[in-house]
This record gives sequence, C-alpha cells and structure tokens, in this order.
Amino acid sequence: MTLAKRSLDLVGAAAGLLLLTPLLVLVALLIKAADGGPVFFRHERVGYRGRRFRMWKFRTMVPDAETRGLPLTVGQDARVTRPGAWLRRLKLDELPQLLNVLVGDMTLVGPRPEVPRYVGSYSADQRRVLELVPGLTDEASLRYADESRILAAAADPQLVYVREIVPDKIRLNLAYAARATVWTDVRVILATLLQLFWARDGARHTATSASSQ
Repeated sequence: MTLAKRSLDLVGAAAGLLLLTPLLVLVALLIKAADGGPVFFRHERVGYRGRRFRMWKFRTMVPDAETRGLPLTVGQDARVTRPGAWLRRLKLDELPQLLNVLVGDMTLVGPRPEVPRYVGSYSADQRRVLELVPGLTDEASLRYADESRILAAAADPQLVYVREIVPDKIRLNLAYAARATVWTDVRVILATLLQLFWARDGARHTATSASSQ
C-alpha cells in the first residue's frame, strides 16, 4: 500500500468516525432496543496475503444467525432483524469497518474481504486478489449492489455465488488494482456515497407509498 493511499485511509476513516458519531450511537441504540442482543457482529474474514482478521459490523441478524443458515444473505432472509433490514439497505451496517481501516486490516477502497469458506475454493489465479488489501467499498460492490436479489432468484444461491459472482468480483478487482490511483479511489468513494443516497431515497419512497395505501 502506498503512503498516499494509507494517508487517505487514515484521514477518511478518522473523519468519518468523528462526523458520524451521533449516527453511530443512534444505530447502536436501535439495535439494542430491538431485541436486547449485542450491537456489533465481528466476523472472521480473509485479508491481505491470507491473514485472517475480525471485521466489525453492526449486527443486522438474530444473534444465532451463523447456526441457522449459509454465510450469504438471500432475498428476504428471515434471520435479518427489522432494524437490520433498514441498515442493510442503506449500508449503515458497514460503518464500523472504519475501525478496521484505522488499524490497517482494511483500506477504504479495495476488494471486499471474503469468509474463509469461500476463499478455500479459490483457484491459484483467483488467489492473486489476496495480494490486495481488502476494502470498505470497491467497483465490484457497486456493480453487485443488488446481489441479495440476484441470489434470491437462483435455484442454488451458493453455487451461483461461488461459480459466477465471486469470479466476476475478483476479475473486476484485479482489473481495478492494475490502474488504481488515489484519485480513482476517491471516485469510487464518491460513487459509493451517491449510491447510498439513491438507496435512501428509494427507502423513503417505499415508505411513503406504503403509508398512502
């Protein structure tokens, strides 16, 4: 990782945590009030050069979700809590990963870290993606913003994920890494924020339509 990229990570993550503190506290209170369970969920992921780390997220599923299904969220997953569905739509559950960025486990822009179960099925060529520091967002995340709905339409979601989605994400990430600069990272960050605003507007429109029926 270059000094410029690490500097962007430190400034961006620190500023984000500082500016978003009121929102983070509000989200934590909502999660706790919903079912009394833990606020955070720390999931093991595979990072740079295969090193495993714990990725922070706001909990969006029932506390025992890992024992009740696949490590994939498909469509209207019954394990997702009511506030969790809202958090996932707006991607607010990912905000605690700014902590991972601060300590260096992750970067702001890089391939989303995968669970060990799926990394174990990578081909030798696909494992090249592990030479990249995993990130909070990337071009593949923007392309597959509706991944859950894609999987919901599949007869075998896990097979589609492993054989189609994962290889395409890796291809996109390797292609991006070959031309990445601090400025392309900034553009991905801005595109991600824009997508979040669209998701927020979509959520507001849905709520308005529902209330008028």
